[in-house]
Amino acid sequence: MKKTFVIGKEDLTLDALELFISAPEIKVELSQEGRARIQKCRDYLDNKVKTSDRPLYGITTGFGSLCNRSISLEDLTTLQENLVKSHACSCGNEVKIEIVRLMLVLKAHALSLGYSGVQVETVECIINMLNHGITPIVYDKGSLGASGDLAPLSNLFLPLIGEGEVYHRGVKKTAKEAFAAEGIQTITLKSKEGLALLNGTQFMSSHGVYALIQARKIFKMANCIGALSLEAFDGLVAPFTAGLHIVRPHKGQQVVAENMRRLLADSPMQSKAKVQVQDPYSFRCMPQVHGASFDSIEYVSSVVTREINSVTDNPTIFPDEDLIVSGGNFHGQPLALVYDFLAVALAELGNISERRVAQLILGLRGLPEFLVAAPGLNSGYMIPQYAAAALVSQNKMYCYSAASDSIVSSNGQEDHVSMGANAATKLLPLIQNLETIFGIELMNAAQAFDLRGADAKTSERLSKLHNDFRKHVPMVHDDVVMYKLIQDATAFVHTYDFGQLLA
Repeated sequence: MKKTFVIGKEDLTLDALELFISAPEIKVELSQEGRARIQKCRDYLDNKVKTSDRPLYGITTGFGSLCNRSISLEDLTTLQENLVKSHACSCGNEVKIEIVRLMLVLKAHALSLGYSGVQVETVECIINMLNHGITPIVYDKGSLGASGDLAPLSNLFLPLIGEGEVYHRGVKKTAKEAFAAEGIQTITLKSKEGLALLNGTQFMSSHGVYALIQARKIFKMANCIGALSLEAFDGLVAPFTAGLHIVRPHKGQQVVAENMRRLLADSPMQSKAKVQVQDPYSFRCMPQVHGASFDSIEYVSSVVTREINSVTDNPTIFPDEDLIVSGGNFHGQPLALVYDFLAVALAELGNISERRVAQLILGLRGLPEFLVAAPGLNSGYMIPQYAAAALVSQNKMYCYSAASDSIVSSNGQEDHVSMGANAATKLLPLIQNLETIFGIELMNAAQAFDLRGADAKTSERLSKLHNDFRKHVPMVHDDVVMYKLIQDATAFVHTYDFGQLLA
């Protein structure tokens, strides 16, 4: 495993960031290339502030609709500190520590590209927080996703000026206390620095990175659990024939079909003659439905990867061109649109999962109604399907298009905003619901398969999944308290390595 995570040497990737958040012990360092770019831009800006005969937005002026108010040179530090304090308006629930750590890394990387005008010491302070277990407390509401993620990024960087609260090695305390304990010095912000820290899409981007890491796991989960459901339903392997997907060559469709063939390979259930000639869509069309979600995840990943390697604060400084440009790279529209798209793509995996659950409890293909030996006396798996249906319905609410909304801010200066932060944060409860939905499907699939008796045999890969699951969730013979089984099933799918079944 890598022992260090280097900022500013190469582009960030989802794989590298997944490794970073899974191993908090990894140390972060600033590359020499990044350090040189930061210093070059800062030197240029310092000289420009001294010699410019015109106002520079956000550097020697106020912000937003106050852009016409000039600020004296002796007040530039106060201007930047006031900006951080006044904009720290995030509210709601605390953001996950993993996502906050991503926010710090993404901002440090963006600043290292050398177009933001910050001090090297400022980026080093961000890295020091990461390396000393100091995680600022940020809340998940308050960003409009234009002018960047102003409110949450302000909370994120309050500690740099000795303000705000943090988790320090797992304990909540003031930033001052944490910095003192680790011997970290606060920063005296210079011109433009507060704006460079608060402008940007790192709140939206970090949520997207986290959601995509989970989405890739859920895609594998959907295929593996769907395959076991198909076996339990006595379904057909024919719809996964390679040629069928060559003549409609969507990449995701082909990936899912290949996964299903691998999962079902050498299954005795598939070698038996079948009475039925066709399965319901929720089984037969897994390549087409799961595959479309795969393609969507891939597309969103490309957009997010491009974004996390971009400069998104404002104004942007080009030392080599002797140019400072006030533009709109902080606007979250590219992320807002694809996050809404991702929500729909992920919700569909839950929609089709719940339909497989429903097929399994209908009393079809030799299975007892509600997957219990004595239906009537026992309700069996009747109500887990209700729970799955409720979660699926709630996920449809999370598919509301946040990007379709905009509310004017900053006295009309910022008159179209992306609402990308809302698009980003609603992905997390949607994903949490999906894990419970797939936990319920796995409960039903394992129960249905067991009810086929000891003579029913599946492939080696699916047998492993079934046996591993049964170590945590038992077969139900008579009615039991179900919510505990659902919790255990959800915990299983959350932690299980489904990728091993597809290797």
